[in-house]
Amino acid sequence: MKLKSEEALNLLENFRDKMEDTHWIDHSICVGNTAGKIAEKLNLDIEKAKTLGYIHDIGKGVGNFHKHDINGYNYIKELGYDDEYADICLTHSYLNNDVMCTAGGIPEDIPFRTTFIKNHKYTLYEKIINLCDLMCTDNVMTVDKRLIDIILRRGAYSNTQYHVQATYKLKEYIDSNLGFNVYELFPEIKKHL
Repeated sequence: MKLKSEEALNLLENFRDKMEDTHWIDHSICVGNTAGKIAEKLNLDIEKAKTLGYIHDIGKGVGNFHKHDINGYNYIKELGYDDEYADICLTHSYLNNDVMCTAGGIPEDIPFRTTFIKNHKYTLYEKIINLCDLMCTDNVMTVDKRLIDIILRRGAYSNTQYHVQATYKLKEYIDSNLGFNVYELFPEIKKHL
């Protein structure tokens, strides 16, 4: 079953009154809107990009924040939506098909997740969401500023340098697909330097 951006926003907003910390909802909205702008310039499906961005962190509404990826995956599957919507809940946090290439430390060993990430062929949409997740809080910013934000909140770990390097390679990949620096799409970034 397909999921539309309006429905995805409704799923997010349903959690707003049920939780103390709803920053992740505003972050998810920023990721979706940012992904939509990138998708438009790449002649991709804007609606799909926005929807994937909106739901990437949905697992934070249904369980432990530290297992939000697997919780989101299961939640979207239980709702009956197509695999691509569940998949984004898993793939958004991991670069290079490697669960160790993530922000905020060494992830708990969840064999299904590790195998899925290792064997999954990331779509361009998933790579866009990976990048947007690393450009957004509740507003869009440079990956430099976002990575510093993550490190200040979560700390630096043995895999931090690997993740930072992979983030810059991902940005170069998206820039290459666009034919220009992705930041040019977001003049508001200058407000957050």
